[in-house]
Amino acid sequence: MQTEPRENPEAFQLTLLAQRVLLGLVMFPHGAQKLLGWFGGYGFSGTMGFFTGTLHLPAPLALLVILGESLGALALIAGAGTRLAAFGISAIMVGAVLTTHAQFGFFMNWFGAQKGEGFEYHLLVLALSLPLVVWGGGRFAVDALVRSRRSKPVVAPSAA
Repeated sequence: MQTEPRENPEAFQLTLLAQRVLLGLVMFPHGAQKLLGWFGGYGFSGTMGFFTGTLHLPAPLALLVILGESLGALALIAGAGTRLAAFGISAIMVGAVLTTHAQFGFFMNWFGAQKGEGFEYHLLVLALSLPLVVWGGGRFAVDALVRSRRSKPVVAPSAA
């Protein structure tokens, strides 16, 4: 297990908290589009149809993408299963670049001048998620609470 930097550990913990919460807040609307149809999305069945029919992703992989962006984002906000959730989002971003966005270049389509979105957004998501894969959610995460409870010794009741 990695140890935190020795210089200013409190700032490091706050940075992990900020990364985790901000990444979760940014990713959740994308996941909610895919899972629930919120924010102009197509919902679960529409997204599954697009992923499997148009992108030709296997159904289990398409399901993992939908769950990773929606439930994984919520897990990041709470700091529950941080490394797994951040790894899932990292994998989704790499996959999105390789299957869809690399062909459109670096820049996002801010002004509608190109046929699709570039991959600059995906690189920023990777910059937020990869440190969480390495370091975890930090002291202010549910993961830390679970870990601290597991590490407490169990005291057997005395035979009275």
